[in-house]
Amino acid sequence: MSSSSSSSRCPPFDFSAKYYTSNGAISCERQSSFFEGHPVLNQGIGYSIILGFGAFFAFFTSFLVWLEKRYVGSRHTSEWFNTAGRSVKTGLIASVIVSQWTWAATILQSSNVAWEYGVSGPFWYASGATIQVLLFGIIAIEIKRKAPNAHTVCEIVRARWGRTAHLVFLTFCFMTNIIVTAMLLLGGSAVVNALTGVNIYAASFLIPLGVVVYTLAGGLKATFLASYIHSVIVHVVLVIFVYLVYTSSSSELGSPSIMYDRLLQVASKSRICQEPISHSNQSCGPVTGNHKGSYLTMMSSGGLVFGIINIVGNFGTVFVDNGYWVSAIAARPSSTHKGYLLGGLVWFAVPFSLATSLGLGALALDLPITASEASHGLVPPATAIALMGKTGSVILLTMLFMAVTSAGSSELIAVSSLCTYDIYRTYVNPDASGEQILKVSRGVIMAFGCFMGILAVLLNKAGVSLGWMYLAMGVFIGSAVLPIAFMLLWRKANAVGAIMGAVMGCVLGVISWLSVASLEYGRVNLDTTGRNAPMLAGNLVSILTGGLVHAVCSFLWPQNYDWETTKKITMVEKDATHLPADEFMEEKLDKAKWWIVKWGFGFTVVIALLWPLLSLPAGQFSKGYFTVWAIISIAWGTIGSAVIIFMPLIESWSTIRVVLVGIFTNVKKKEESDLKLESIVSSIPEDQKKGRLDQDTQIIQA
Repeated sequence: MSSSSSSSRCPPFDFSAKYYTSNGAISCERQSSFFEGHPVLNQGIGYSIILGFGAFFAFFTSFLVWLEKRYVGSRHTSEWFNTAGRSVKTGLIASVIVSQWTWAATILQSSNVAWEYGVSGPFWYASGATIQVLLFGIIAIEIKRKAPNAHTVCEIVRARWGRTAHLVFLTFCFMTNIIVTAMLLLGGSAVVNALTGVNIYAASFLIPLGVVVYTLAGGLKATFLASYIHSVIVHVVLVIFVYLVYTSSSSELGSPSIMYDRLLQVASKSRICQEPISHSNQSCGPVTGNHKGSYLTMMSSGGLVFGIINIVGNFGTVFVDNGYWVSAIAARPSSTHKGYLLGGLVWFAVPFSLATSLGLGALALDLPITASEASHGLVPPATAIALMGKTGSVILLTMLFMAVTSAGSSELIAVSSLCTYDIYRTYVNPDASGEQILKVSRGVIMAFGCFMGILAVLLNKAGVSLGWMYLAMGVFIGSAVLPIAFMLLWRKANAVGAIMGAVMGCVLGVISWLSVASLEYGRVNLDTTGRNAPMLAGNLVSILTGGLVHAVCSFLWPQNYDWETTKKITMVEKDATHLPADEFMEEKLDKAKWWIVKWGFGFTVVIALLWPLLSLPAGQFSKGYFTVWAIISIAWGTIGSAVIIFMPLIESWSTIRVVLVGIFTNVKKKEESDLKLESIVSSIPEDQKKGRLDQDTQIIQA
């Protein structure tokens, strides 16, 4: 129904439906979109959050790194800068995994698919991106067994398959880092712009600024410390929103029962809409492809297709992202497998619990969110504003800033390591000293930090959205997943198959993607290529072709590799981690491998197969069934948050105590003693070390 001259708009963010005066004239018109170009906060708040938090973390994490150096005796060598001493414990590794896997898309896109498909969206987002982390734990243990001194994934590729394969997979790794970085800044800048009015291009450059500063100062360890703090803030905000939506009496929702009733009403809205509005524009009416058109069912063809695309794409952004390899390298051997398993299970709660509250909340509140706003990640901020007003927008913006900057710091280190060890040390200066390595690492961090901003500006200019980039990532990098996995898991895997599989899979994936878009919709553009059918075809062809070609070539011409060259990868400087000798025992590592195989595959079967299959007989959820679903969401989010906040503190308490004692007594840890001891020990034959170690220690201390 069109508005008359007597009609007037509702106030901004007053999105109640149209109503009529006694003579039938429209007195208030439903908003055509949620934000309508009206930022909730002023630009000053936006700039304060971006620059204030950036400055705080740059100072605070650099200060923590300095404390560790002064009072714990950490040696800030190039090895320490890029590997954090290879001795990080389970809790901190899990926290880092959660932090670097919590992208802008984790917070924003997960709620978008909840808004599109209902309860199946958050589930498929969470399960489809958790199994990769669980299974990567197997790769992490294999790194310790077969390439204990490696710095990057591409170093291992070169040691096993040679120069050509090295260059090919280096290209795929850089492509992965660029895609992940693009998604971080596209989502972050879009939300900052929508909520505060900060120029979207200014936000693209300012968001990475603080990250660059603390990464420059402290390297990987600073990144890990910042990631822990970011994880704490993200999970505190997560718990706030989950309890606000499902338990708070002050909330417009406040219980699973109210949420359930409202979701039923929204699904039947087509019978009471004043104007028919397709679901692609605003939530109105039954969902095409869902059982009975309901938002309360796992029987969703759209949700399932998204789940498959999500699984394929995220295998690429874990297995081909050097950041996960760097984290595995930094972990102590006894913590690696446990850290990845714990990190994956805790991370599951971020998209699942958050989107089950904010994503479904947007539907239940019947917010006038458009498809364009949803694709740019604006569903969660819309719900936060509707429930909490400006306070909600500030909290959500803080959460988003934490996600973008923590994952961004991981990408900086990932790119820095590749450029330093796989380009500079390999092809430019093979005899590079530790000081030169450190200088190059910091230079790359500066350069890539600037590139991050430029890339986001270009993509925003081109009209690329977060949702499009998220679905397309598997088409470009999925073909490299299985060859990279085979590299450490299969002795027959050969170089020719790896190269052909990765390249052919990518090319055929892109061709399939564009061809399906052209055949289905008659044109190829950002709209048609971003739809489910083309994305599904491209993602599946890419990952399956890459694995199939490599497998066939390896069966025909097996390499029969013995891992000797990967074990000979050398460190630039001696990295004294003071780990117990039994950490690297083959028997212990082999036991850890089978532990993560058992639990990794076990949880994968549960969350990717058993859970969705067992939920199908429910059809459209009953109120009791949905209440149990909501309770699982609340419990997983609460327990996961508690674990990831307190476990790193408990594990690191001895180090924290040393630092606190050092601050109050001003007693420095003498690095020189450690260096002298290391020099003496390294010069003693192995069979004499045990008897002389205590004596030499006493001499140095004296």
